[in-house]
Amino acid sequence: MDHAATTSTDVEVVKVMEPYFTLKYGNPNSIHSFGQEARKAVEEAREKIAHLIGANPSEIVFTAGGTEADNYAIKGIAWANQKKGNHIITSKIEHHAVLHSCQFLEKQGFRITYLPVDKYGLIDSEDVKKAITGKTILVTIMHANNEIGTIEPIKEISKVVKKAGVYFHTDSVQTTGHIPIDVNDLGVDMLSMSGHKFYGPNGVGALYLRKGTRIVNLIGGGAQEKNRRAGTENVAGIAGLGKAAELAEKRLVQGKEVEVIKLRDKLIKGITEKIDHTYLNGHPTKRLPGNANFCFEFIEGESMLLSLDMEGVAASSGSACTSGSLTASHVLLAIGLPPEIAHGSLRLTLGKDNTEEEIDYAIDILPGIIEKLRALSPFQGNWEGLN
Repeated sequence: MDHAATTSTDVEVVKVMEPYFTLKYGNPNSIHSFGQEARKAVEEAREKIAHLIGANPSEIVFTAGGTEADNYAIKGIAWANQKKGNHIITSKIEHHAVLHSCQFLEKQGFRITYLPVDKYGLIDSEDVKKAITGKTILVTIMHANNEIGTIEPIKEISKVVKKAGVYFHTDSVQTTGHIPIDVNDLGVDMLSMSGHKFYGPNGVGALYLRKGTRIVNLIGGGAQEKNRRAGTENVAGIAGLGKAAELAEKRLVQGKEVEVIKLRDKLIKGITEKIDHTYLNGHPTKRLPGNANFCFEFIEGESMLLSLDMEGVAASSGSACTSGSLTASHVLLAIGLPPEIAHGSLRLTLGKDNTEEEIDYAIDILPGIIEKLRALSPFQGNWEGLN
């Protein structure tokens, strides 16, 4: 139940990738038949990815993942357009790939506006409008939040951004392959994606780059990707990414995400009804199909993760202590949760292979885990007073 962190590589994806490790190992930039065989795989994958998001194949640039795509979009636009202005707008709940890129640019003299969100994690397009100045060159707002699952009103925001003549980028790592996307309908100039979030391989992703977008390359070297991203292409990974996109589109056409939503809603209902002092984080309906994020008062997130792991359930927490930091999630703090509550968060994210039996199991074991941890809490016996 940690599919937001990564998904399994679909067996059909692995099957497509295998020949490019051994039998079809040509460099796609070579002119001989072995190279051209690899080139064909790259271009077929480009077409499949473009079709998934309603783009032109020439607008797809392969990267090493969503993090590189975010860095490329933000830094590339900033450097290419700094004569026009030095102002960038983002939000307080972005992925660190976006936030750290913006913080890096701040040290170079760029000015960054970090927009607030409401209690559900939603960004108000009016706040975007008010923040835009004559020096604004980029707005970067994620399509959906990786922690609390809230889906942002990108289409509404894009109308404001386009009216101001500003570039618009969205981090779509959590939404690509999981909800329908059309870049022209959304009105974005750039969109980041990562293969391992929708049953593709690790270490490969792409940036949708609308034709005519003025951008500076992030990686220099050879002339690969039409001079937009140097380095010999990861043919096996790209072929796998293309197959993952093809399979994702089939699932969306078949409405398979509805099955995940039903499991998600059952999980949310079961946990919130069976455990007192529990809150759902994120928007109740405008959220990713598989995302369920909770806060449990009077306990700490890492303890929950360890207890769940002992019961065979993989999950994650908004508390960053597992990564060596004692700070609470910046996302949960941004939606107004106090640090002591934010530390007691749990993110359960479902995928296409989760079953109803697994949902029942999680609902069955979690109350006992919470009860045990609360009994050890220094706050136990004084809960009502705290409320």
